[in-house]
Amino acid sequence: MASSNPSLLLGPPEIHANRHQGGGGSTSASASQFGFTENNSLTYVATGNPCLDFFFKVVPSTESRKLVELLKKAYTHNPLTALKLIFNLRGVRGTGKSDKEGFYTAALWLHNNHPRTLACNTKVVAEFGYYKDLLEILFRLLEGENVRERGREEWRREKAGKDREAQRRRSPASRRQPIVQRSHHKRKASTLSVSKEKESSRGGKPLPRDVRLAEKKAKFDAGREEARELRLKNVQDKAKRAFDRYSRDPVFRFLHDCVADVFAEDLIKDVQSLNAGEITKISLASKWCPSLDSSYDKATLICESIARRVFPKESYPEYEGIEEAHYVYRIRDRLRKQVLVPLHKVLEIPEVYMCANKWESIPYNRVPSVAMKNYKPLFLDHDPERFNGYLEDVKKGDDKIAAGALLPHEIIARLHDRDDQGKVAEVQWARMVEDMLKNGKLNNCIAVCDVSGSMKGTPMEVCVALGLLISELSQEPWKGKVITFSERPQIHLIKGDSLLEKTRFVREMDWGTNTDFQKVFDRILQVAVDGNLSEEQMIKKVIVFSDMEFDEASGHHRSYNRYSSDSDTDGSYSDSDTDDSYTYRRRRKTNKRPKGWETDYEVIQRKFREKGFKKVPDIVFWNLRDSEATPVHAEQTGVAMVSGFSKNMVKLFLDNVEIANPVEVMEQAISGELYQKLVVWD
Repeated sequence: MASSNPSLLLGPPEIHANRHQGGGGSTSASASQFGFTENNSLTYVATGNPCLDFFFKVVPSTESRKLVELLKKAYTHNPLTALKLIFNLRGVRGTGKSDKEGFYTAALWLHNNHPRTLACNTKVVAEFGYYKDLLEILFRLLEGENVRERGREEWRREKAGKDREAQRRRSPASRRQPIVQRSHHKRKASTLSVSKEKESSRGGKPLPRDVRLAEKKAKFDAGREEARELRLKNVQDKAKRAFDRYSRDPVFRFLHDCVADVFAEDLIKDVQSLNAGEITKISLASKWCPSLDSSYDKATLICESIARRVFPKESYPEYEGIEEAHYVYRIRDRLRKQVLVPLHKVLEIPEVYMCANKWESIPYNRVPSVAMKNYKPLFLDHDPERFNGYLEDVKKGDDKIAAGALLPHEIIARLHDRDDQGKVAEVQWARMVEDMLKNGKLNNCIAVCDVSGSMKGTPMEVCVALGLLISELSQEPWKGKVITFSERPQIHLIKGDSLLEKTRFVREMDWGTNTDFQKVFDRILQVAVDGNLSEEQMIKKVIVFSDMEFDEASGHHRSYNRYSSDSDTDGSYSDSDTDDSYTYRRRRKTNKRPKGWETDYEVIQRKFREKGFKKVPDIVFWNLRDSEATPVHAEQTGVAMVSGFSKNMVKLFLDNVEIANPVEVMEQAISGELYQKLVVWD
C-alpha cells in the first residue's frame, strides 16, 4: 500500500510561479411494500433486503442519485456485501456486470464516505477492471463527478452547430435566387469586404496588398497564439488543482499514494520479469500507466508519484545533492525510457505499432476485444489485405480473436458496420459463445424476450442479444428457441444463417402490444399438458429479460381471497372496491396486499399446482431498465433476480444448477476468489 512516509509532490515548475471490516444488519428480508407496475400489475417495490435491491435495481441507465440512495441503504445493512456489490458493478472478465459508469459513481461515494476502504482496496480495482480505472477515479475527484458528461455535452453542442451550418449550406433556400441575382449579391458583398480590408485605420486610404496579407497573417498568428496560451493555462490550472488538493487534502493524498503504489509495485515486478525472460508474468500496468504529459498525467501528476517510487532518491547515489526539480525531470524521463518503452514493446501493444506506422507488423490475434472494436476502421484502412485474411482465418478456426471484455449487445451493434459488413462482429460472437460453453451448458432452459415498446433503445438491444445468447447456449430440444411476451405467446425457432439475420428475426417477433407475463407460463403449461410431459421433461429454467413492467395479471378474482388482507395503508377496503381498477392504480405503495390480489409469481405457482406440477420452473428475473417494479421478495424460493447488460451473470445458471432464492444467487455472484480480497476499513 501507500508508503508510510511518502514524499510530497513537486509538480511542473509552472504552477509554482506565484507563490473495518463489518457485517452490520440482518440479512433476512424485512416487510416489503407493495405497489403496481406501469401496466397496473401488483408488484413489490422493494425486496426487503437493501443489498439485493442494489444488486437487482442498478442498471447502466440508473441515475447517479438513485444509485447512491440504494448504495447508502445497502452499506448500512451490510458493509462488506455492499462493498462486494460495488466491485461487482465493475467486474469485466467473468466477475461482474461491466457497468463502468455505475462503478465510478459508487467509488466516488465510497471515497467521500469511507475513504480508507476505497484506498486500501485499490489493488483489487485493477483486478476487477483495468488499471485505468484508478486514474479515472482520481481524475473525477479532481475535475468533478460529471466531467465526462460535461465533455460529451460540449461535444454534442459543437457537433450540432457544425451539422446546422452544413445543413444551412446544403439548403435549397440558398440556391433559390436566379444565378444572375446571386452573382450580383456575391459581387456586391465581395466588393464591400475588399473595400473594408483595403481601408487604412489612418484616413481610410487603401493599403498595399503585401501589407494587407501581412496584417491578415499577423491576425491569424495572434489568434493561434491566444488559443495556445489558453490551452497552456488550462493545463496549468489542472496541475495546480492536483497539486493543491494533494498538498492540503490528506484523504485525497492517501488515495493518490495508494494508486501510485499499485502502479510502481507492478512496474518494478514487470521489469524484473522482463530481465529474467519471464514474459508471461508481465502485467498490463505499463499499458495503462499514463505517458508523460498525457491528459491523465497533466491532470493528476501521477507519473511523478510513480517515478519517485520506482527510482527513490535514497536508492540511487547519482541523485544525491541535485535540485528537486532536476531530480523529478530525470526520473520521469527514466520511467519512460527504462520502464514503459521496453514493456510496451514486449507486450506487443497495438498502439506502439500504430504510432510507428508499422501496420504490417500488428499481431491481430493479440489485440484486445475493446481495442479491436475501436481500431478496426484503422486496420481496414492501413492494412486491409492482411486484416481481412486474419478474419478469414478466425472464421475457419485457424486463428483466434478476443471477445471477453465486450458486452453481447456491443458486438451486435457492429453488425451494420459498412467497412467490414459485420465480419468482426460475426467472429467475435462465435468466440464469445465458444468461451461461454467451456463454462457449462443450459439444460431445459428457455429465454423470454420483452421486445415491447417500453424497452426501446439500449434495453431492447440488450434483450435481443442476451436472448439470442441463451438460445445458443441451450441444449436440445430448446436450442435456438425463445418466447416473447404477447396476447398469444409462441415458442419461436430463431431463423437465419448469419448473426445479422438471427438478430433481425428476434427484433421482429410479435409481442402483441403488451407484456402479459402470465400467458407466457400458460403457453409453457399448455405445451407440457399437450405433450404429456413429466416433471423431469418439463422446462427447468426460464430466464426473463425485461424491465419488469408486466401487464395486470390478477385482475379482481374473488377466488383469490385467501391472499387478502382486511385493510391497506389508505384505510379500510371493501369488496365493493374490487371492480374499481382506478382504486388499485392510485394506491402506488402499501405495506399490505390489496384484497383479492396476487403477484404475478403467485399466480404462476397456483396454475402449475392446478395442473399437477409440484414445482414451478426456476425463474430468473433479469432487469434491463431502471424501474421500481420488483417481482418477488428476497426469500422467494426458486427465483433469481439479476440485472445489467453483461453475459457474466449467465454463468450463475449453467449446468442446470437449482436456484435457491434471490439472496443466495446474489451471494453466489459475489463469492469468487477475487471478492475475498475485499476488506472494509471504515
